[in-house]
Amino acid sequence: MPVNADKPLLWKADIARSVDCYNAWFMPFAPEAYRNTRVLTTKHVEGALQLTSNLTKIDPAVLRENPTVLPMLRMATAPPIARDRLIGLAQVSPNLVRSMEIEKRLPPQMGLKLIDSDLTKIGSVILRLADRDIFTWLDDGTSGPKQPTLEETFRASTIVADRLCGAMADPIIRNAQEQRQLATIQQWLSQRGYSVVKPNTVKFGSMKPGTFTFRLNVPVKLTDGSQINIPIDAVVMPKGAGSGELPVLIEAKSAGDFTNTNKRRKEEAIKITQLKANYGATISYILFLCGYFDSGYLGYEAAEGIDWVWEHRIDDLAQFGL
Repeated sequence: MPVNADKPLLWKADIARSVDCYNAWFMPFAPEAYRNTRVLTTKHVEGALQLTSNLTKIDPAVLRENPTVLPMLRMATAPPIARDRLIGLAQVSPNLVRSMEIEKRLPPQMGLKLIDSDLTKIGSVILRLADRDIFTWLDDGTSGPKQPTLEETFRASTIVADRLCGAMADPIIRNAQEQRQLATIQQWLSQRGYSVVKPNTVKFGSMKPGTFTFRLNVPVKLTDGSQINIPIDAVVMPKGAGSGELPVLIEAKSAGDFTNTNKRRKEEAIKITQLKANYGATISYILFLCGYFDSGYLGYEAAEGIDWVWEHRIDDLAQFGL
């Protein structure tokens, strides 16, 4: 039987409490999470400046050996340029740029000669657009580059780090909130005698009763016969589970506004469809919600057969056999 999905009369009050719960966390902790990330990012930018000889030498060898510096370089220009804008300006392979930024590597199927050609173009664009108000030591057209002082490189690094963190503000906050949600789930389970295990030591179909793990890959076969892994935030095997019983799957979800939730709600619908096709209609897949989830989002998930637990009423987990 559903726990919350079939009780729309309670949704309005729960939505209000969930928003309050998120805001109560956000005000004191989100700025700290942002500041901590900015400190680390500043160090990464300083390292990137060293690799590029303080932004005076952006050659293919540097970019090949250090693909992760590319986002920093995009934020070092005036104006800062988006990933697709860099692809268009440099007239380079979209696959190369996205592979460097997302996968942190060069595309293995791309030839070295073409890679070096595209990296040369990228370096030229960055050097041409480099923000000389920040990197004051660069060639101003009348003289060559100067050797910057430590103060100048630190100031430039903090400005670029602010730009990077500004572009990544939502993921930074979302990651910090997810960590807090998983810690809350762990505390609740541990207080009830559950033991945490490392995800690389267990398999989805063979977890022991009374154990749980985080970020476990659950294998599913698609209709074309191929197999993929669905990452699940928390996987819990009830203490009273019998032979052949499957664990409870929990997805931690947070949102700082009502807009983005409607863009993301189809993700869960796809997952539950694939899970049911592989493990049967009785598989327990629930959401752990904190933040801005409106009735439209809840109604959509309920229609897909997905139930949820509000963080402000975490004890509802017990109604799922835990």
